[in-house]
Amino acid sequence: MLKNTLNFLVLDRCDPARNMNRFYVLSIEASLFDGATLVREWGRIGKPGRRRVEIHESEGRAVESLERWLKRKQRRGYRLRGG
Repeated sequence: MLKNTLNFLVLDRCDPARNMNRFYVLSIEASLFDGATLVREWGRIGKPGRRRVEIHESEGRAVESLERWLKRKQRRGYRLRGG
């Protein structure tokens, strides 16, 4: 079962000059098969987005993947919502 850790992040990238208004969500969820999944959702704010699910053998591996995706998105200009 998942420990009491931060397992859900929402990022935004807004640039009115380029008509850019995007979101990116990273979350870790329990898997049916004794592991963990990293769920990534993204798209334009206010519109339906895309969703990908990565299956990992442990919560630790899912957290490592979440951290890698977070760094990638921050390099591309995404910022944590509310922070």
